[in-house]
Amino acid sequence: MCVALVGNILVLWLLVTKEKKNWHMGVVFSCNLVISDIFYALTLPLLIDYYSRERQWIFGDAVCKIERFLFSCNLYVSIYFIMCISVHRYLAIVQPIFMRKHIRPKHAKIISVFVWIFVASISSPLLYFSGLNKERCSLFANINNKSNLKSTYRVFMVVIGCFVPFVVTFASYFGVIMAVFKNANITSVQKKKVALIIGLVCVLYTLSFVPYHILQIVNFKLREEGKTNCYVRNGYQVSKALACLNMCLNPILYMAVSDSIRAV
Repeated sequence: MCVALVGNILVLWLLVTKEKKNWHMGVVFSCNLVISDIFYALTLPLLIDYYSRERQWIFGDAVCKIERFLFSCNLYVSIYFIMCISVHRYLAIVQPIFMRKHIRPKHAKIISVFVWIFVASISSPLLYFSGLNKERCSLFANINNKSNLKSTYRVFMVVIGCFVPFVVTFASYFGVIMAVFKNANITSVQKKKVALIIGLVCVLYTLSFVPYHILQIVNFKLREEGKTNCYVRNGYQVSKALACLNMCLNPILYMAVSDSIRAV
């Protein structure tokens, strides 16, 4: 956790100092991504204490609600800023004239504010849903197990919070790779470098977020039916760890993508 926090702070400092004279859209989005990862890292000590006590929450109901809300906010803010970065890179490579004529850094700042407000809005129901349930900090402690509201909200968050940004992100990077490989002025070595780094980003994105959302729905569904599946339960816990791993590797990979694309 400390390594991730220090790493993200270092990347933020490098972005601010290195790019202070070139504050373009990509830097604005990257800074917001790093800030969201820093906030995410700050919530981890509570979770570490929670799981070290075999899922006994000692910080009270209000802190439980705030932790679940902040966890959701930072997770989906990260996903949406990854999407924003991918769209920006697509426009910079495929539509450079449109970028120069119509897109300004102020647009990135407006979009960033909208992303934070939007994600906070869709995560706000957790301030009501979550709470203590037999000493456990539960996402849906205040909703009856027979209610369809839990399932509806989970599906909504999967679609809006993960699936839509997932499709946009992959479509954007696919467009970048196609444009790079069609460019005769770019050497084969540079093309392979861009493809490799973008491929790593896409694989990291997939492993970090897709299993978490799928296994979350399956795990909650089994619990509602009173069933237990150790593979699903353990897989869900592993998927949470992968989401944390994304926070550690995001800054490194996105700086690498930025440098490689800038080089071509």
